[in-house]
Amino acid sequence: MAVVFKRPEALTDISTHYCPGCTHGIIHRLVAETIDELAVEGKTVGVAPVGCSVLAYNYFNCDMIQAPHGRAPAVATGVKRALPENVVFTYQGDGDLAAIGTAETVHAAARGENITVIFVNNAIYGMTGGQMAPTTIPGQVTQTTPYGRDVSYSGNPIRVCEMLATLDGVAQAERVSVDTVPHVRAAKKAILKAFQNQIDQKGFSVVEVLSTCPTNWGLSPVEALKWLRENLLTYYPLGEFKS
Repeated sequence: MAVVFKRPEALTDISTHYCPGCTHGIIHRLVAETIDELAVEGKTVGVAPVGCSVLAYNYFNCDMIQAPHGRAPAVATGVKRALPENVVFTYQGDGDLAAIGTAETVHAAARGENITVIFVNNAIYGMTGGQMAPTTIPGQVTQTTPYGRDVSYSGNPIRVCEMLATLDGVAQAERVSVDTVPHVRAAKKAILKAFQNQIDQKGFSVVEVLSTCPTNWGLSPVEALKWLRENLLTYYPLGEFKS
């Protein structure tokens, strides 16, 4: 019997720690499928910082490095410069990349470091209990904004792809989502392109993936997908902002 669907070789065969309904698992699979299709598992190095991705080293069948909170692009820069023939990617959340790691992200992009950044945006701090993140949208309720984010007090959310697209060192800045099958397919295409850009030495690539956080949003998995479509997709439009 022909096998039409199986676990990617670059993905380990263990259960994940993510909450029910979390879409990190889908994104993991897309990254692993990309590594398989490009046949680069033996020379791929992933960098995961602190956050919901803190245990990512358990899930990918490639070398993984644990970075301090926000420092994944800096660590990835060091790895790529020391081992330029390797494929180096970071896997980061919004609290990590767009808050404590903003400087590392912006300057790695400005320098055109030849790395791939997978940026998971669920608009909230997940692992630490649901505080407001830099990407929390106006009016969104979190543990630290119980009445909704007030931009007059907390400022406006950061649109990371739009910001990074202004930098000359960026080869690709693209926002995707994994809430529907068509969106998952588009996300896979974007991630594959981001890895190929690195192989082709085109510079810094970032793929922002809109994701759900049912636990900290206080919603069921199905409700969380609906909330993403009705709210995040409105504030964070999908598309290529630089290619």
